[in-house]
Amino acid sequence: MYDIVILGAGTAGMTAAIYASRAGYKVLLLEKEMYGGQIVNTEVVENYPGFQQISGFDYANNLYNQVKNLNVDFEFQDVKSLDELKKYNPKTIILALGARHKKHEKIKDLNGVSYCATCDGPLYKDKTVAVIGGGNTALIDAIFLSKYAKKVYLIHRRDKFKAEQKYIESLNNVEIILNTNVIDCIGNEKIEKLILDNNQEIEVDGVFVAIGITPNTEIVKDILKLDNNGYIIAGEDCKTNIENIFVAGDCRTKEIRQLVTASSDGAIAALNAIKYMEEKNGNKK
Repeated sequence: MYDIVILGAGTAGMTAAIYASRAGYKVLLLEKEMYGGQIVNTEVVENYPGFQQISGFDYANNLYNQVKNLNVDFEFQDVKSLDELKKYNPKTIILALGARHKKHEKIKDLNGVSYCATCDGPLYKDKTVAVIGGGNTALIDAIFLSKYAKKVYLIHRRDKFKAEQKYIESLNNVEIILNTNVIDCIGNEKIEKLILDNNQEIEVDGVFVAIGITPNTEIVKDILKLDNNGYIIAGEDCKTNIENIFVAGDCRTKEIRQLVTASSDGAIAALNAIKYMEEKNGNKK
């Protein structure tokens, strides 16, 4: 029997595991892929308190080691249904399911199409690439790619970026194309050209899509209340419509999705799960 089973080993899930374990509760942390979540693909993190600068991989690795040193049970498992958790007989569940990159409806899955600039950027040394998007991720990708590629296009459908001013001011050696949509991509097995709605065609060796995220909430869509975009409906207390299920991180309805808010969610979800157990069952350790 586990007091808390946590699905997802990103920042939110691992923070929840730390808080619950330190409080003396038996915790199982389940992750289907790599611990750390999307942050492992970030070259440099500069906006997390306490770290002037750290790579996303190092940050995630430090957090994982902290979790393991607390003797949290950790398993790699692709959970397809919450019914699979019954074998662990959890008293509470924390969903830290995270999110994935949105696909672009006009971009085919060809060779040369990527959703991770830090993963694939070095492959495009002295080549021509395009980044699609206008938020922080898109601009960070464009800045990173400009270190390798001979030409970087940044294509955004609106007339101004949503990104922080710091990143806008760092767009050197990047050709910006605003108020423009990608309406088609040309290529057989490998992408060769983008067709834009301003009657422009761009020859490219690679395309990096950074147009937002989609929550990984398919396994709870028939159980929990979701908003129109698929995010689990929960307030700042991280409570869902089922009393012993809590949610934390990018899969929750909220305005801001950053490392610091994921960490905050993880702590709040764990503490409220503990409070629920104490009030419901008197199981304080």
